[in-house]
This record gives sequence, structure tokens and C-alpha cells, in this order.
Amino acid sequence: MVQLERHSHLYSLCLCLALLKKQSSTLHVSQRERKREYFWACRYMARSSTRMKWVSIFTLLILSHSALTTFAEDGLVANGDFEATPSNGFPNEAIVEGPSEVPNWKSNGTVELVESGQKQGGMILIVPQGRHAVRLGNDAEISQEVAVEKGSIYSVTFCAARTCAQLESLNVSVPPASQTIDLQTLYNVQGWNPYAVSFNAEEETFRLVFKNPGMEDDPNCGPIIDNIAIKKLFTPPTPKDNAVINGDFEEGPWMFTNTSLGVLLPTNLDEETSSLPGWIVESNRAVRYIDSDHYTVPQGRRAVELLSGKEGIISQMVQTTPDKLYSLTFSLGHANDKCKEPLAVMAFAGDQAQNIHYTPNSNSTFQIANLNFTAKAARTRIAFYSIYYNTRSDDMSSLCGPVVDDVRVWFSSSNSLPGLSSFRLGLAILALALLLM
Repeated sequence: MVQLERHSHLYSLCLCLALLKKQSSTLHVSQRERKREYFWACRYMARSSTRMKWVSIFTLLILSHSALTTFAEDGLVANGDFEATPSNGFPNEAIVEGPSEVPNWKSNGTVELVESGQKQGGMILIVPQGRHAVRLGNDAEISQEVAVEKGSIYSVTFCAARTCAQLESLNVSVPPASQTIDLQTLYNVQGWNPYAVSFNAEEETFRLVFKNPGMEDDPNCGPIIDNIAIKKLFTPPTPKDNAVINGDFEEGPWMFTNTSLGVLLPTNLDEETSSLPGWIVESNRAVRYIDSDHYTVPQGRRAVELLSGKEGIISQMVQTTPDKLYSLTFSLGHANDKCKEPLAVMAFAGDQAQNIHYTPNSNSTFQIANLNFTAKAARTRIAFYSIYYNTRSDDMSSLCGPVVDDVRVWFSSSNSLPGLSSFRLGLAILALALLLM
């Protein structure tokens, strides 16, 4: 009994935590059993010393707070697909009086829930996924508070489409940071695309805002957005034998398994908040982040497809040692998305550049390319873009291009002059022979 009282605070703490776990789980526990366990837990806490009791309570509060502090999971945000039924119903339902609210979202201005197949004049509105999406009128916005981990980088993936032939854009922000996406370029015949942008979580929550910054002449115009998801990003460590960070492109934005369009990565010059950790997109047009579920990928599950010729460039600054010889190697492939050949990339490493055409063996879908260079500084820029403006052969308009994967920069042992190693070996053999004489 003395031993039990000595550790009563631990016993009661365990019982209380067990009760919390049972209440939050799917196990069926009778009310009488809960009361009995709670009674004994409280009794043992009362018999403990005052100090131990307060330590137990404080510890329990800390653990409870830790259990209740949850961050947003990777995937759709609350009602990110806009399929949750508003309290007054969807616009096409008879009970609607006035505009429908959008559950889990705050709206400002003309925010309209649209339905797949909905007609407006002679135009059918595009809903990227599911039955419903949101259209933003002139200067209208929707926003949502998202619980995040302070100091982490989060990528936001969303689907967007324009409704009119006019110049349309979409501003995505986590104040004070923001990025405007140009929706004028049609990357495929379906009329919509998934995009990804990234933000730094400066607090434990951030306000995710989607806004139509335009003032169109036609009030019925305005971007349509759907399928909004987030993903916490991790920057992979630099491999021991490779100076490139995330050279295999395995770390990147959230991708929807039911979407075969990849994810477009628009212009982003800040490597600290990139949806593709380690890399930046330093061009006017986007590049496409692809997966092995819908495309042919040279290595692993992710890769990058270069679009729009010189207007789609990815690059990275890698650490090098001045005056040392390095080799840039990468896999060059075809995404198997009916992209018309020829396919070719321009590869850059420091002051060296080389165009490399896709000419794989008959039994392979990719090839290994190589570019040697001598580092001039402590950091060296590597970059890639497609030489041609490629489109798909089935619709002649959807943009496509060569696939780049498994990028490596490694120190070349051939840094010495040709024949120097053999000369040194000969000297060593001669010296050994002289010693033995």
C-alpha cells in the first residue's frame, strides 16, 4: 500500500490518459466503467501529496494540450473540393434564396458556387473535379484559416480554370506573401490545370486567400478554382556524393491521384519557399511536375517535364570548389504522353552549355546525359530548358516536352591532366626498383 501511494500520481495520470484515449477512440466503454475508473483515479490523486498532485495535473494539461494541438494533414483543406452542402443548399436547389454560402470558407465580393455542366450564355463552365467549384467575380476572394507548424514551408496545390478569353489571373496569398498566377496560357485542351505555390508558416495558423485581382468588363468572367490541398515540405539533405538538393525530384507539392495532368509549377525565384525544394522556376511559363502513376518517369516516382521551350526553365545553385572539375549527369526521358518528337534539352553548368537530344536505346524510355565543367566559384548554377516547343500528337495543342530526372553534380576524379596519374605511377615504380637494387 505504501508503494502504491508513493506512485499514486503516476497511476492516476495513466488512468486519466487511458480515459482520454478511450473517449476519443471507437471502443465501446460503458458509462459505469468510465465512472468507476474516474472515481479511483480521483481518489488516488486526492491521497497523493499536494506537490505530486499539482505535478500530475500540470503534466496532464501539457499532454492534453499537446494531443489537442494538431496541424493540418497533407491533402485537401476543409471543404477544399467545395462539395460540402451549404446550409441553404447549392444554387440549383429549390430551397436556395440568395447566394449560397461556402462551408468552411469566408468570402468577400461575388463568390459563386458553380456546378459541372452549368451553362452561362453560350458557354459551359468548367469544373475541374467533382460536381462543384467556386468562381470568383471582380475583386472577390475566399479565405480559410489553416493550422500549420510554425517555421515550416507548405505547398498549396489547387486546380484553376479561366471562364473567358480575356486575360485572367488568380492571386494566391498567405499574407503578407502572395503570388499571382497567369491563367491566360492554356497548357492542355481540358481548359484547367493543377498549380502549386508555397509559403512559409510564420505563425501556428495562416490565412490562405484566393483572390481575383482583375476587373473584367464582363462581370460573368472570373477564374474558377477547385481541389485545394496543402502539403508540408521537407528539404532533403545534400547527398554525400552529389551536390544537388532534391535531384531526384521526389520531394514536391501535393499531387491528386485521380488527376492525370501533373502539377504546374509557375515562376518562383525564391529557393527558400519553392514547391520543388532546392529548385527555382526562373521563367515566364511553368514546368510540369509529374508522377509515375500517370507518366513514364526515369527513376523513382516523380520527375519534371519541361514545357514551352526557353520559357520554362528550372535551375539550382549547387556548392562547388573553385577550379575543380565536376560532372553534371541527369536522366533524359519521354513522359509517354503522346508528345511529338524531337525532344531535346539545353543543359547548363557554370559557363558550360550543351544541347542534348533524346535518342534512347530501343529497349529504354530514357538515357543518361553528361556535361563536364570546371567550377569558377563556391556556388555554380545548373539549369535546364526544352529546346523545342512540343505539343501532343493527339490534340496538337496540349503542351509537353522532355523529362528530366536524377540530376547529379559530382567531383570528377579526372581533374588531373591526362596521363599525369600514369606518370606518377611510373615514378613510384622506378623509385621502388632503385630501393631494391
